[in-house]
Amino acid sequence: MRKTLSVVVAGLLATVGFSAQSQTKWDLPTAYSPSIFHTENLVEFSKDVAKATGGKLNITVHPNASLFKAPEIKRAVQGNQAQLGEILLVNFANEDPIYELDGVPFLVSSYAGAKKLAEIQKPYLEKKLASQGMMLLFAVPWPPQGIFSNRDLKSVADMKGLKWRSYSPATAKIAELVGAQPVTIQAAEVSQAMATGVMDSMISSSATGVDTKTYEYIKKFYDNQAWIPKNAVIMNKKAFDALDEATRKALLAEAAKAEARGWKTSEAKTNEYLAAWTKNGGQVIQPSAELTKGLNEIGQKMLADYLKKAGKDGQAIVDALKK
Repeated sequence: MRKTLSVVVAGLLATVGFSAQSQTKWDLPTAYSPSIFHTENLVEFSKDVAKATGGKLNITVHPNASLFKAPEIKRAVQGNQAQLGEILLVNFANEDPIYELDGVPFLVSSYAGAKKLAEIQKPYLEKKLASQGMMLLFAVPWPPQGIFSNRDLKSVADMKGLKWRSYSPATAKIAELVGAQPVTIQAAEVSQAMATGVMDSMISSSATGVDTKTYEYIKKFYDNQAWIPKNAVIMNKKAFDALDEATRKALLAEAAKAEARGWKTSEAKTNEYLAAWTKNGGQVIQPSAELTKGLNEIGQKMLADYLKKAGKDGQAIVDALKK
């Protein structure tokens, strides 16, 4: 009897052990809140992956910089502290020019232009990430960027002295060129920074403006449509290679669906965010010709600086974009 019981217990333990070994758990940190459409897309993606793999791969999304802060996520994925991570590409412009393209003002100002840039940029991004032991899983754009400020901005000269939220080298460079004071603040800290007077302006998307309730402190949104940056979901290559072939295929298939869904949602939500902004007491202002002219000049200067750094690859991307 004891022998029979031992065999049963051993069998149960073997089954539990097999089940534990056959289930893989991954972490996916992001710097953005649970309510932003990017994070909602990640959560849906994680659910789809679990379903498509029959529960073999389970991804936990960690929003609001709760697991790693925005600047730390890329390194965490590279070191396999997190197997996946969502990053804003322009945050890493100082590391390599390929990340800077999204933040060059007026290089692209439409979703069609942004899509074309993403397709041209993709193989260069994949090559760079591969050299660091990572993969590009998918990328999704933000709505077009505009300026939030309580100040009347008739020209770039009116931007001098603003306490300007800087979230990337590009936004810091704009501050430098217009004489504003750059303050490094990640998305999760925007509300507190406005409440304490650390910042009084920023260039960002209507999505961020609504999500952080910027309208409680800043009432004017200048709809410049300066650029359309992308969040990219990157993946540790060794973690990916450790999956069985069927799971790898399912993961990539769901990633493609998440990317398509994300682009569609971003464009559809642009007008929704603008409507929510005005509903909550904010103003949507079309920039003056003088302000647009000044910002375009800054864009041309930043593009020239970019091409000097980016060399033949950067020139090839810009040339292909202009065709």
